[in-house]
Amino acid sequence: MVDYFKEALRGEGLVFVANSVMSPAMTKGDGHFLTPLIYSRDYIPFLLEQCKERQIGLLVSLFDIDLPVLAAHRDEFAAIGTTVAVSDPEALQYCNDKLKMTERLSGAGILTPRCFTDVEEALREIRKEEAFWPLVVKPRFGMGSLGILKAYTPEELSAVYGMCAREIAGTYLRYESAASGDRSVLIQEMCSGPEYGLDVICDLCGNYVTTIVRRKMGMRSGETDEAVILGPDDPAWTSLNKTGEKLAGALKPRGLIDVDVIIDEAEQQPFVIDINARFGGGYPFSHLAGADVPRAYVLWMKGMDEAARAACMGAVPGIHGFKDISIKRMEAEG
Repeated sequence: MVDYFKEALRGEGLVFVANSVMSPAMTKGDGHFLTPLIYSRDYIPFLLEQCKERQIGLLVSLFDIDLPVLAAHRDEFAAIGTTVAVSDPEALQYCNDKLKMTERLSGAGILTPRCFTDVEEALREIRKEEAFWPLVVKPRFGMGSLGILKAYTPEELSAVYGMCAREIAGTYLRYESAASGDRSVLIQEMCSGPEYGLDVICDLCGNYVTTIVRRKMGMRSGETDEAVILGPDDPAWTSLNKTGEKLAGALKPRGLIDVDVIIDEAEQQPFVIDINARFGGGYPFSHLAGADVPRAYVLWMKGMDEAARAACMGAVPGIHGFKDISIKRMEAEG
């Protein structure tokens, strides 16, 4: 993503990388700096100071936990000339909170798996034959497939529910989960079928532009590892493209959101599994196929809407991509 934004600037600016710990992306930037932790009271003042000092015009986050914090302070960044590419707090709430996501999307006519918030509720539905094994247990506020487990029996359900709760307590997910008390773990019906990724793209004011659809061919650690871009000739494209447009209408996101969808084998309809209100691990496949959303962000920042929209439209159907692994040497800070 750092390389994409450097290319998008066409030599007319610099890309700085920030994180609270050293990361490989820091080797790619024109400069980098370590920030306080996201929930520190010093985090926003530090970023404001850096943006002002370095004359940063566009601030982009790739971390779900960061997004609501930045959204709450967007006006402060705007006052110093920095555009924060982040959705409104309400939209972020629906994306980061998987229970609220299900409720919001159901109201907009978008299918999602049924959710339960405790073991007894799920077992009652199983006994009534209103739900069926296996069930998926996952953090209510989660990302990167962290803490996701499956259960095939009542005993397994109780066990993995407890395991998921303990994993949440030991990771950064504990911060957002704290306010939900004993409702921080979700139980979902499992959809079976081919999995797809959508890049649903809106401009930085929330106006819908397009949806790029890809079929996931391989996954690793919750991230798309292999995918192919689909077009109108593919039987699944029409329903998935319509799902993307509906999502944009329901959430009014600013910029790109990354959406996971399964076309259920029984229902033969798309079910939205997860939404990340940011560039996701599947975006490089759209970029490989010819889309250039980082360039669109830069152009929107400059007020060039027509050219920005054109930059989003370049993904060529049929392009099949793979990720590989590289290794970078890191020099310790300080």
